[in-house]
Amino acid sequence: MEKNINDTNSEKVAQYRAIHKFADVSAQKVRVFADLIRGKYADEAVTLLECYPNRGARYLEKVLKSAMSNAEDRLNQDARDLNLKIVDVRIDGGPMQRRWRAGSRGVSVIIRRRSSHISVVLE
Repeated sequence: MEKNINDTNSEKVAQYRAIHKFADVSAQKVRVFADLIRGKYADEAVTLLECYPNRGARYLEKVLKSAMSNAEDRLNQDARDLNLKIVDVRIDGGPMQRRWRAGSRGVSVIIRRRSSHISVVLE
């Protein structure tokens, strides 16, 4: 029987996640803020996101706070005391609503209303 080297001394660290599906903002607008907070501590990332007036920052802040409260519920401690670190932030594109409107010279123009899926993993 073969042993995997990674399995012998691996510590299991609990991960806490939160997902917001079908957010009414395009993924491109949220990815800027996801790159900003990736790898930081959760309480530091919340204070960073509170400084920005953008709607994408609000969505990401809400998902991050939800992941922090998930950790609080499981561990019965305050999230600020846990020193949670952001391991993974994924912003995936969601479904688009396609509509059309009349353009010039009788041409129809497609309007794409984009959505996104936001997921945050803490450790």
